Amino acid sequence: MSSGAHSRDPLAHPGHACSSCTHNTERAGSVSFAADGRGRYRKAEVTGPLSRMVNVRPLQPRDIDALYAISLATGLAGGDASSLYRDRKLMGHIYSAPYASLQPELCLVSEDDAGVAGFVAGTSDTRTWERRLEQEWWPQLRRQYPAPDQAHMAEWSHDQRRIFMIHNPKPIPAAVVQSYPSHLHMNLLPRLQGRGTGSHMFAAWLAMAATRGIGPLHVGVNRENLPAIGFWYRLGFVELDIPEDRAGRTVWMGRA
Repeated sequence: MSSGAHSRDPLAHPGHACSSCTHNTERAGSVSFAADGRGRYRKAEVTGPLSRMVNVRPLQPRDIDALYAISLATGLAGGDASSLYRDRKLMGHIYSAPYASLQPELCLVSEDDAGVAGFVAGTSDTRTWERRLEQEWWPQLRRQYPAPDQAHMAEWSHDQRRIFMIHNPKPIPAAVVQSYPSHLHMNLLPRLQGRGTGSHMFAAWLAMAATRGIGPLHVGVNRENLPAIGFWYRLGFVELDIPEDRAGRTVWMGRA
């Protein structure tokens, strides 16, 4: 499960919540939270009927490689996109690394005994975030990845389609951010899906974000990823009627 829309569409929206991971019906587990003396979130521990302990904890710098790997492993409408890309970092450059680099205080990861297997990240002000990406994130990547020739768009590889997104990021529709200015992005590897981990991560992220100006939230979900759409419905998100994107690959969902 996840939250921005990982898709094969070169005009998909980068840099926002993306629900791409396949998410099955979640079975109940239990979660415990720990907070410091000022009420700030520190750690959650998730247990479930199928697993050993899963820790939900703040992002650490050492987690960045795992975020890149998770983004790729869930980058095809929730499925594994690794066979489609020569550059294994392109998905992460768009969907996870910006959050880890520019706003790590709003990132959590889920970790079991095999390592980091999921993350959740977001921002309180999407428009400010888009401007920050334009100033601090996209320029270095544009120098690293020359823009593909649009005259040959029909022949582009998946790598070239993602590179196009780096050079031409599409802003979130105004109708979304006006009512739901904050956004969220979540991805889980298959081994953590269907066990309640996603719901626990969302609760932990909300607890952490409560003191950081998070307002009404939106997520963008690949229209083909029906399990992820169902997951967000169960967490209180509703589909938004966005005429400009009605025929696109992204379903926009909001939660007040």
